[in-house]
Amino acid sequence: MLVLGIETSCDETGVAIYDTRQGLLSHALYSQTEMHGEYGGVVPELASRDHIRRVLPLIRQTLAGASIGLQDLDAIAYTQGPGLAGALLVGASVAASLGFALEIPALGIHHLEGHLLSPLLSDPAPDFPFIALLVSGGHTQLMQVDGLGSYRLLGETVDDAAGEAFDKTAKLLGLGYPGGPALSKLADEFSRSGRPERFELPRPMLHSGDLNFSFSGLKTAVLTLTKKHEMTPQTKGAIASAFQRAVTDVLSEKALAALEKTGLNRLVVAGGVGANRHLRSTLLRKAGEIGATVFYPELQFCTDNGAMIAFAGAMRLQSIDIARKKLNDEFTVKARWALEMQATPSAL
Repeated sequence: MLVLGIETSCDETGVAIYDTRQGLLSHALYSQTEMHGEYGGVVPELASRDHIRRVLPLIRQTLAGASIGLQDLDAIAYTQGPGLAGALLVGASVAASLGFALEIPALGIHHLEGHLLSPLLSDPAPDFPFIALLVSGGHTQLMQVDGLGSYRLLGETVDDAAGEAFDKTAKLLGLGYPGGPALSKLADEFSRSGRPERFELPRPMLHSGDLNFSFSGLKTAVLTLTKKHEMTPQTKGAIASAFQRAVTDVLSEKALAALEKTGLNRLVVAGGVGANRHLRSTLLRKAGEIGATVFYPELQFCTDNGAMIAFAGAMRLQSIDIARKKLNDEFTVKARWALEMQATPSAL
């Protein structure tokens, strides 16, 4: 089965072709980072318009990369939500139109399900069941994953997500947009310099007794430091390092607590923050100490991408009878959509 995946939930246009027999055949991604950087954050209207410009050329590029034509496709998967409504509508309209014209299914996919399943594109891939730490954009969640479509929320952020906290803290340090990667780079450079750690930031909800998160207080703590100290390059590096260590400690301890609570020994880390090197090394070390294994998507698939949507669509379509499914029977997007409410394959 050949599945075309389309991702347009925010500020990246991603397209991919996944073959259920041969794996990922081709993928392409266009990031709007430079455009939004002029405004210090994502401008929804500009994001939608740019998706319109990029999506069809990227589809043609991806088809050529896989050496196939539109007529060879068996299905189309697209991000139905959550995300920016206008951006989602671009991908949904293109997918529904192609599906109708080609008389093949166009299936809406949950954006976070794509992230959650993205480590399955790697080798080795985790087996079900596992614990998933989803740290993508405005989402920080711990999920118990028993199988495709079987997700149980264990904990989530009560305010800012980890990714949001990274971006807001980077803005306080004058690092520009997108701030998360820039802050991580600065923190890593400071740590490698051998300088002693100057600051210690709070670990919100670390001992709360549950699996929820809170990161808005870290931003406030950083704001206090920026007002008390001259913002030299060394001070910025020290603050970035302290912030990264605090977030990493909270994420890793909560993830390990989820493994202990459920009795599972496989942890999947997905989403943009999952590319953070300090988080990866910390989790690998701490998980190894308790005999658990950590799985990550490839770095290129940590951020939003079409490959994860094509793969998630292929998994779902393999679990249902395509011949009995109504073609393109739903043309809606869901700007807000709880992952644990996602339908199981049998209910599609």
